Amino acid sequence: MFGRCILAAMLFLPGMTIAEPQVERGRASYYHAERFHGRQMANGDRFDARSNAAASRTLPLGTVAEVTNLENGQMRRVVIEDRGPYVRGRILDVSPRTARELDMTEDGVVRVEVRPVGMLPNRGRDGRAGTN
Repeated sequence: MFGRCILAAMLFLPGMTIAEPQVERGRASYYHAERFHGRQMANGDRFDARSNAAASRTLPLGTVAEVTNLENGQMRRVVIEDRGPYVRGRILDVSPRTARELDMTEDGVVRVEVRPVGMLPNRGRDGRAGTN
């Protein structure tokens, strides 16, 4: 009940706004297909190299984000399902499928823009990665 009162107050008090999702720019890489396929991710699901799963150190698990390759303008949606990357200077790891769709497999690491656009609804761990 208390939480609902706070939410209602936030909606009706003048001058209060809900923060816009932060757009982040940086470098992205991708998971090695054979090395990581089938391994457990931070959300408990198994990584599927054919999914649209991604890893971020800062975005909450379940975040849906648009990732744009700043070198060619290609954009794809991913779901944050894991933590990482653990290489300094990188902000995102994407699946091999997403890397192909963003045309980044040849370079391996590219400059990207990551724009959160929503959240997946809460769901139990179903043992399947990604939302395809």
